Amino acid sequence: MKFLRTHGGSRKQIFRLLGILAVAFLALTGCSSNNGSGSNSSSDTAPGKAANTATFAEPPNTVPNWIWPFAPIADFSVSNISDLQALLFRPLYWFGNDGKAEVNDSLSLAAEPTYSNDGKTVTIKLKDYKWSDGTAVTSADVMFWFNMAKAEKANYAAYVPGQFPDNVVSASAPDAQTVVFNTDQAYSQQWFLYNQLGQITPMPAAWDMSAANTKADCSTNEASCPAVYNYLISQSKDLPTYATNPLWQVVDGPWTLKSFNADGHITFVPNTKYSGPVKATLKEFIEVPFTTDSAEFNVLRGASTIDVGYIPTQDLASPRPASTTPDQAGPNPLSANYTLAPWNLYGINYFPINYNNPTVGPIFKQLYFRQALQSVVDQNGILNSAAKNYGFATTGPIPLFPSGPLISSVETSNPYPFNIDTAKKYLTDNGWSVTAGAAATCVKPGTAAGECGEGITSGEALNFTLQYASGQQTITTAMQSLKSNAAEAGIVLNITPAPFNTVTGTAIPCSGATCTWEMGNWGGGWVYAPDYYPTGETLFQTGAGSNSGSYSNPAIDKLILDSTTQSGTAVMQAYENALAKDVPVVWQPNYTYSLTMVANALKGVTPQNPYANITPEAWHY
Repeated sequence: MKFLRTHGGSRKQIFRLLGILAVAFLALTGCSSNNGSGSNSSSDTAPGKAANTATFAEPPNTVPNWIWPFAPIADFSVSNISDLQALLFRPLYWFGNDGKAEVNDSLSLAAEPTYSNDGKTVTIKLKDYKWSDGTAVTSADVMFWFNMAKAEKANYAAYVPGQFPDNVVSASAPDAQTVVFNTDQAYSQQWFLYNQLGQITPMPAAWDMSAANTKADCSTNEASCPAVYNYLISQSKDLPTYATNPLWQVVDGPWTLKSFNADGHITFVPNTKYSGPVKATLKEFIEVPFTTDSAEFNVLRGASTIDVGYIPTQDLASPRPASTTPDQAGPNPLSANYTLAPWNLYGINYFPINYNNPTVGPIFKQLYFRQALQSVVDQNGILNSAAKNYGFATTGPIPLFPSGPLISSVETSNPYPFNIDTAKKYLTDNGWSVTAGAAATCVKPGTAAGECGEGITSGEALNFTLQYASGQQTITTAMQSLKSNAAEAGIVLNITPAPFNTVTGTAIPCSGATCTWEMGNWGGGWVYAPDYYPTGETLFQTGAGSNSGSYSNPAIDKLILDSTTQSGTAVMQAYENALAKDVPVVWQPNYTYSLTMVANALKGVTPQNPYANITPEAWHY
């Protein structure tokens, strides 16, 4: 998902934010060096224990703002999907199983699909789930989502041309518990489950409306879906009514809304009619907003209101020992009240550049420039110092942690390590005059070898605007480091902070004279959800809905296609090697998503979901 999805250091917006450098609070200097287990805790308390509630700190300056589980790219974030939608409306298949990056059959609304007709017929059997209005979750609710995806695919962030729903030649619901998709060819069965069916969230008949009190039939008639889409979009934009609008009170998840404030204060109460195997025992689940990670930490260290929060990396007195792995905790200065549980997501961290910008897009399309820009990103330096050893590098589209067969030697060796001299050489070898501290200028325009490249004029300068998400010291420090290093190589980056939702709403696919954004860093790249298998069609295929910078490479498109139709590691490594070398985006350190702090009395929070989902229905005292 985007930004993830997301969401080291303090909890990242998702896309995810970064962990970062700063001096630890004076009050923490010399504090306890207990490890994250909390085994030496002096108390077993939690702020919400007496009232049987749990309060959860949202990522800084990031609040849920889109309730309908069918979102455009600007609203396709972890905060919206994981921290709001999935608590209310369950996806057809749930991913994340006891901390592992895999499908969770017990929490899914359907059994895993079966395949016939040489792999081209996919049959889904629904389990016995109910909506909170008493109606059953049926095949019609799946068809409602599918027809909406067909009718409004251009407005759905996970849409990829030629893939779901384009690759389904027919779909039917032969009975209330069965859905059958016939595809245009046989696909990798793991890919089809993880990256096609994994997108579906059944939608109740109560939502099949074209206006208030006006029933529609999108679940059976695609032609009526645009009117339904327009109505549901208008209702999703009306944030103050989320907890009162009858549409959003029909849920099949374990929670329902008690109150919702557009500033991020949200209270959930158990859905007493939830059909799933894990039912909430907490009286309320509460989410609270913070403008900065420091503001959250000031509350957290008071142990007064937060049951599940995060410690900013800059407020760790000591780093995680270098001999440990990213999932292991280092010293925890708040161990008297909280257990430290690093939360790593299955994803990558990067920021996009806008290939369609009419002014600087021609520069971004030059591989040598992207190689130069990547070479001034000091990933190891930031991880080792600023991130207190929480996180790992991003060198391509496959996460380097946890280890697994998909990770290639190209990614492991990093094709573009930090080297300012190398960055300069990429530029001077291709027609640019470089002076440290000033914007390099094109002195050899043209398309021949050693010249600047197509669309680049004489005297054009490497001077760009990079908007980044505000509110976290982690990403601020990373951007300052990048600005300084890039300037040494003749690349001037004018970094400007903005709220997370502003960045994600700006850095979107576009074209034409108004497509003027240049670089946008929401802070956390991407967690692989709801395309859970890292094949890349959502992010890097030409025309994909979440291909924020409009990157396009026909050779990469072919490799992505191969990875969706063939199984095994060889096809995946061919794709990742080519993409890592082509640098479609600017790879950044993949910081630990959240240095989660769990009140010592609260159980069931760990292991944390690698796709950023939360399951407070499993939390208890």
